[in-house]
Formats: sequence, C-alpha cells, structure tokens
Amino acid sequence: MQTLYAARVLTADGWRSSVRLQLQGGRIATLQTEVPAEPGDERHAVIVPALGNLHSHAFQRGMAGLAEIAGDTADSFWSWRDVMYRFALRMNPDQLEAIAAQAYVEMLEAGFGRVGEFHYLHHDADGAHYADIGEMAGRIAAAAETTGLGLCLLPVFYAHSSFGGAAPGNAQRRFINSLDSYQRLLERCRQLPASTVGVAPHSLRAVTKDELLAVADMAASAPIHIHIAEQTKEVEDCIAWSGRRPVAWLLENAPVDERWCLVHATHVDAQEIAGIAEAKAVVGLCPVTEANLGDGVFPLPDLLSHGGRFGVGTDSNVHIGVAAELSLLEYSQRLTQRARNVVKRGRQSTGRAIMDFALAGGAQALGGAGRIEQGAAADFVSLDPQHPALCSRDNDALLDAWIFASAGNVVDGVWMAGRKVVTAGRHIARDRIRDRFRTVMKDLCS
Repeated sequence: MQTLYAARVLTADGWRSSVRLQLQGGRIATLQTEVPAEPGDERHAVIVPALGNLHSHAFQRGMAGLAEIAGDTADSFWSWRDVMYRFALRMNPDQLEAIAAQAYVEMLEAGFGRVGEFHYLHHDADGAHYADIGEMAGRIAAAAETTGLGLCLLPVFYAHSSFGGAAPGNAQRRFINSLDSYQRLLERCRQLPASTVGVAPHSLRAVTKDELLAVADMAASAPIHIHIAEQTKEVEDCIAWSGRRPVAWLLENAPVDERWCLVHATHVDAQEIAGIAEAKAVVGLCPVTEANLGDGVFPLPDLLSHGGRFGVGTDSNVHIGVAAELSLLEYSQRLTQRARNVVKRGRQSTGRAIMDFALAGGAQALGGAGRIEQGAAADFVSLDPQHPALCSRDNDALLDAWIFASAGNVVDGVWMAGRKVVTAGRHIARDRIRDRFRTVMKDLCS
C-alpha cells in the first residue's frame, strides 16, 4: 500500500487539510483528514483531481502549427480542414501511435488524467480496411497504455460528406464505414485496453438520421459524442437541408440524454440551450481550438443559467494545457460579455467554479469519477508549491493562480490508477516518447 500526505487536498467534500491518502489496487483505499504524517509517507503540498479532456484528435498534434499560413482568400475552418486531410492521408499506424503518445504525455504533464479520443483515422491510405479493422484504434489504445493516460475510446462513424447522405469525398476515404463495418470496428475496440468505449457519430453532416439512430443504439449505456453547430456554414447548410438548426434537429430526432456530449455547439439559440440543459447532456467546449479555427464563442452564461453542464477538451491539440483551456474559456466570455468573472457559482472563486464544472462535465462525458474520495480511482495531480504563481496562495486561490496567473506548468506530479506517471513535472517516459515523435515528424514532414 502506497501512502501520500498533502497539506491541502481538493476532495469531493471540498478543501481538506493534513490529508493522508492510502492507495491500493489503483484506488483510494482510505482518506484521512487533519492527521499527522507518518514515516514513509510521500509528502506534497497540494493535490487536486486530474481533469478529464473530453475531446481530442491525437493525430492532429503532429500538424500543430502547419496551418498558420494565410492563403489567397479568407482562411477558415474549411481551409484548415484541407490541410488536415492532406496530413491524415500520409500517416501509417506506427506514426499514429508515436504522435498519440507524445500528445498523451503532454496531456498528463499538463494535469489531464483521462481523454475522450474522438478517433476517425481508421483505414489505410487508399481507404482499404486493415486486416485488423481496429488496427489504428489499437495504436491509440497502445499510446494510452504506454503513457498511463486514462482512455475513453470513441470510434467515429463517418459515412457522408454533407447533409442528406451526400457521397463522401476522396480525401475522407480513411474515415468511412458502413454500419456493418462500424459494428465490427466497435466490437474490436471493445476488446482493446480502454477503460471506456463509447460511440461517436461524427456530425449531422456525416450521418443520415437512420445511421445516427443505429449508432446511438450501439452505445447502450456508454458515452455518445458528436460534433455539432461548430461553424455558421454548418448551421446554414442544416437549415437548408432540414428547416431546423443542428442542435434543434438533434434534440427532436435523437434520444439525447446524459450519455451525450455535444462537442462545440458554438452556434446555438436560446431554445437550443434550454433543450441541451433539459436533456442533461454535456457541452464539450474546446476554447483553444475554437479560437485557433475562428469558430466563435459559445454563450456559456446562458447554459449556466439553465443549470447546464460543460467540460473542456483539447480537440486539435494545437496547444495542450489545462490552464490554457480554462483561462481562455473564461476570457472569451469576458470579451463577449464585457464583464469579469463570468463563469461563477455565487461568490465562489472563478478558478474553482470553472474547475468544478469541468471536472463534473468531463467525468460525465468520459465515464470517469473526477473526484478525490475513498473508493475512487487514484487519479490526481500535485501542484508545485515552489512555482512563483502559487506563492502565498491557499485553497481556491491556488486554482485561480494556476489557471490565470501561471507562466509555465505548475503540475509537479500525476498519479493514474495509483501509478505515478509524472514526477517533478516530467513524464517518466518523456525522453523516449519524444525521440520517437521527432523521428516520425521528420519522415512525415520531409
């Protein structure tokens, strides 16, 4: 049995002092507060839950920074997507695994403990299925297992290029499945070492109504994630096809409930927001990617006024950071609202409010706990008390300092299922994984 001792721990019941955590079998066997340390205890200053990253495309970490050159016409999500397609067509399974492992190391070092991998790079470069239809998904699972990151694997169903069942484009050939081949892929994914396997109809553009309902039915009680209403053109095209806005159409035609994570949902109206909250679905916000792509800003105060739920994700992985996502989430709201401390619960600190919302939303969307309590998975993070941002800070002020005032990472250690995978701010396999990543990127970018 391993025992940790911390001066401050953010438990499921709030901040507690002088805490001993005994870990056994990957879980918190006992949690004692207001007790002295004992000989042999591993000591830390601050421990908080590891945050869930509810939306990632790991392979896109390899193209970070490659789409920052202006074209002859106005750039948008759609021009960025062309760059992404070209990059995706070059990657083999070994290269995918190396890039995913690098992304997952960075997530752990940033304080994320679990990822929702929205995985759609399924097939060979010519679109043919690998002998093992789950070959690429297996590489994602291997990267998570190697790094120790908790994985909610979300194999994506992708069949069409636009609304109404339009034929897929040639550049999408590695993504495409029929319902039959997707069922085989899903069954294969369920054999992989992933803590949770959900389903992911890519978007309303990429599925018909019958396909959407069939994929949702395959989920049973597992998570269901979908991209929706990310771009204004998507909204316009959906209205032209159905007469309804994307989220409105989804709420009227699919069994949306607590299992669902609506990724982005950037362009929604008041009625749609109320419907999301009523369905108890999670909105998956990816502030850094949404800013990078010029998507827009989700009207978060309206969702919170209805008691809605949200979490955060790193999406394109152009920059991976807990503080980066949470601070930009708040700052984008401040810019649109022209106010301060927008994400809040009463007079609670903004950092604490954002962290609480994101922990709960991430846990719901990924099938994890997101809480430090007896019996829970031993997935948590220690913060570096010597970091300048944390000087003379305590309790919620520590979270405010981490999210809004830290230059560089304040994460000191990370434990996943009781195993310490980050120490002194560095992943235990950082150098080996980074060396492999460098070799792969040299090949892909040559």
